[in-house]
Amino acid sequence: MFRPLPFALALAAVLSAQDADARLKHLEAQVQDLKWDLDQVRKSADDAQFYLRLGDVAEVDKVTLTGPPDPKGQETYGIRNERHPLRIYAYTFVPKALDPARKHPAIILTHGGVHGDFGTYHLHIVREMVARGYIVVAPEFRGSTGYGPGLANAVDYGGLENDDVVACRDWAVAELPVDPRRVALVGWSHGGMISLMAGFDHPDKFACIYAGVPVSDLLARVGYAGEEYRDPKVVRELFGKDPTDDVELLKKRSPAWNVHKLKLPLMVTSTTNDRDVNVVEVEQLLTHLKAEGKAFEAKIEQDAPGGHGWDRIDTSYARKARLAMYAFLARHLGK
Repeated sequence: MFRPLPFALALAAVLSAQDADARLKHLEAQVQDLKWDLDQVRKSADDAQFYLRLGDVAEVDKVTLTGPPDPKGQETYGIRNERHPLRIYAYTFVPKALDPARKHPAIILTHGGVHGDFGTYHLHIVREMVARGYIVVAPEFRGSTGYGPGLANAVDYGGLENDDVVACRDWAVAELPVDPRRVALVGWSHGGMISLMAGFDHPDKFACIYAGVPVSDLLARVGYAGEEYRDPKVVRELFGKDPTDDVELLKKRSPAWNVHKLKLPLMVTSTTNDRDVNVVEVEQLLTHLKAEGKAFEAKIEQDAPGGHGWDRIDTSYARKARLAMYAFLARHLGK
């Protein structure tokens, strides 16, 4: 009776394991590709919603422009990264009643989320802004989802994403009937952080800053936030290095540590029951502003309904709260 040699059995087992490993890696790659495909399908559905639900009051468009090159990009055909600006995107909402022969105030409305995007969550707020005569430009900066791995993996937390937003402002001034002296920065959460930093670094390009529940101190956030901020692989992707190796990098990218650069009118809001950006971060920002003798407006709600999204949701409470923001914008933009 034939009996396989032990070596043959071992070799067969190794080959079988290798085959299984290869098949698993192939399946994982297919699942990852499907994730990106579904993400882009979702984004296309959101795009359609903007046209359908705001087309009665605004000329809705989505444009492609460029921000600074991606330092993490791969040199191709001998073309170095510095020769290849990164493609980014922006939604534009121009009120239909505006006279295109005149210049008008604009809002750069920056979405939240490190890996987030400008979704229909903002739809009613955009309608309110358009009704007040503002041109709205919503950047989809590096790290944004819905555009495949290229843009998402170019994420640069607190760094080049700020420059992408400024690039969208410059594009709007050049291409739309936007008054360069009346451009506001508005954002919540991660978008609030970007709005603060872009305004701090480019006071000549903006008229004012509104920052709702803003990420304010990355030193604190990396310490208290969820597990994703404790995963070394994740934080290296976000910051380009392990933050514990470069505390100064976190300070350089944190609004609370850069308030000395503030030269613009500023309004900050938060709530004590925020489960995403702990109110302690925002209080730290306000403490630093006071220590620098800066003028600003601030409101911290006590356990506002809705928590982190308290003044962005569609309740009477939230709509009333947003009136303070619109009054602030009107004072500095003129509408």
